[in-house]
Amino acid sequence: MKKWEEMMTWRMENMPYAKTFADLNRMHEQLMTMVVEQAIAWMNEKEGAPPVPFAFFVMGSAGRQEQAIWSDQDHGIVFDGEQKEQAYFQSLGEKIVKGMSAVGYQECDGKVMASESMWTKSVQSWQQQVLDWLTEESWQSLRHASTFFDSRVLTGEKLLLEEVKQTFFSYVTQHPQVMLRLKDNVDFTPKGLGLFSQLLPKQSGERTGQINIKITTMFPYINALRLLAIWNHRLEVPTMERLSAMESTYPFMKEYQPVLESLFSFKWKLTRDAATYEDVHYVSVDQLTKQEKQDWKQYIRKGTSLFEQTKKQIEKECSQ
Repeated sequence: MKKWEEMMTWRMENMPYAKTFADLNRMHEQLMTMVVEQAIAWMNEKEGAPPVPFAFFVMGSAGRQEQAIWSDQDHGIVFDGEQKEQAYFQSLGEKIVKGMSAVGYQECDGKVMASESMWTKSVQSWQQQVLDWLTEESWQSLRHASTFFDSRVLTGEKLLLEEVKQTFFSYVTQHPQVMLRLKDNVDFTPKGLGLFSQLLPKQSGERTGQINIKITTMFPYINALRLLAIWNHRLEVPTMERLSAMESTYPFMKEYQPVLESLFSFKWKLTRDAATYEDVHYVSVDQLTKQEKQDWKQYIRKGTSLFEQTKKQIEKECSQ
């Protein structure tokens, strides 16, 4: 479609020149919204207006408003009706996936997209899905639950998604031990620092000499704040907003706010010139200055500390 081509041109003319990490994510927000609105307009013309109220939501880095220059698709739809209306919204999801792909968002390898029946459901079906994930407590089901919790409405009825999340909160209140499983589910991340505090790049393969900054450095902060948001029934999704919202509850959070703000800027600086989605999270250690290496080590240490404090807090409060 011509409009998709125009949107891709807009992307290439603007995103590489974002001055800050926040500016970049505002551009992502604008572009994704344009794609969804175009898909809705196409459905209105070809299939008629949406049969019931709905919300299109994004997850992952898009949900947290923490996207890099290139990003993949993680999204879903919740609608206020019977499951029989799923076909309409799944068709809308398919159109959104095509549009997102056309403007540079890679399809999710795990099929976490609104074109899939698992991620497009009625409110009632979503509520049951959340309960199934939390009740089953398998590694994959808990991973899906965490992915879903990092969801944020991009367009549509926000209260529909909030209604589903209340089911999440109710289950955790009644079954607090599930928090320990959610904690264990994100407890392992590849180490970024060695025994002698040296950065640990990959030693073989295509990414030799590189470190995945998202997995080794960002994830401890993201996972810790998500766990605390679930436990405290917080609806904020961006990691910085979660941190700010819980400073009064957990005073130890205050020391991490400037660290996390600096880390997002640091990652943006190191990855803004990535040419593809595959490249966007990897940084070559040899290209770093001495100061950048020192800063990176500190981000890793602080992330580890935050996650360890969070684990102890969750374990303590779940046992009370």
